[in-house]
Amino acid sequence: MLKERRDRLGKNFYTIAYNDQGVSMIDQRLLPEQEVYHLFTNYEDVAMAIKNMVIRGAPAIGIATAFGISLAVERCNLSDREKFDEFFHHVLNVFSKTRPTAVNLFWAIDRMKGVYEQNRHLTLDDLKAMMKREALTIYKEDLETCKKIGVNGSVLIGKNFKILTHCNAGALATSDYGTALSVIRQAHLEGKNISVFADETRPYLQGARLTSWELNKDGIPVTVICDNMAGFLMAKGEIDCVIVGADRISANGDTANKIGTYSLAVLANYHKIPFYVCAPLSTIDLNIPDGSKIPIELRDAEEITHFKGHRIVCEGVSVFNPSFDVTPSKLITAIVTEKGVIYPDFTQSIQKLFSNELS
Repeated sequence: MLKERRDRLGKNFYTIAYNDQGVSMIDQRLLPEQEVYHLFTNYEDVAMAIKNMVIRGAPAIGIATAFGISLAVERCNLSDREKFDEFFHHVLNVFSKTRPTAVNLFWAIDRMKGVYEQNRHLTLDDLKAMMKREALTIYKEDLETCKKIGVNGSVLIGKNFKILTHCNAGALATSDYGTALSVIRQAHLEGKNISVFADETRPYLQGARLTSWELNKDGIPVTVICDNMAGFLMAKGEIDCVIVGADRISANGDTANKIGTYSLAVLANYHKIPFYVCAPLSTIDLNIPDGSKIPIELRDAEEITHFKGHRIVCEGVSVFNPSFDVTPSKLITAIVTEKGVIYPDFTQSIQKLFSNELS
């Protein structure tokens, strides 16, 4: 069933690709009005695409980072190994400064750096081939990971469920399928007759522009609501569960996700509605003990003061624009990963998850 959806979805759009021409990606800033693909032929432009949110979503950022690093190495004409090394570490530094909250970015940097260092004895041509192979492997692994998250999470979804989601954790945020939306897609394919409420997700409107666009393409019933309408629907019994993605999960289960997620978790907890987080293991940062240590990206004020180039906030007014907030683990019912569903106590269940992964 998943293959059937993959074939159909593949005809509609793709998020990111890497071939001999360079790295191409759909410009998510222009959706849903325009479906525009950009081809990037140098790593600087790939880094700017990440920073400027041409591509976004933690797993997709990781993939774009791996592709960008490989592209830099592939097209570097330096023959002196010392200068080549200096260039490589400069490239890593450029990507590390693009989106600080998404841990997949740093995970991809570390993974590509590890492959580079382990294969420095190779000729430059062979090293370049090795780096490209690793970047494409990261893409393929994410594809399989998203499928597994969907299958693992679908058991949490009952028939006729009305699901609330926030931001976009779909195919646009990953290689394909998504994390939160992979669960939704799988439940839909299993004939559970689900329907979805998508928060608009101010200020960047990822829910209104991207999630509803994806689900509509897949024929899944979706209704867009303003961010401040979720409590109203919960109080009326119109929401059976909340499903979101994650940009970084700390070792105790505290989860950073798009701004507004924390508010939904508080509301869901009050109304006794299950709150599920869906993410790959690469999003769990064991080096961060709890959510207070997760760096929160602050974005440009113009995302709030302007809409499509038009000012909607008067000049001279201060703006605060954090891109993410942190949901405490005590408000999370379960975390869905490619290795299975884990429950509180998350400190112990995460440790066990990684112990099994490393064993």
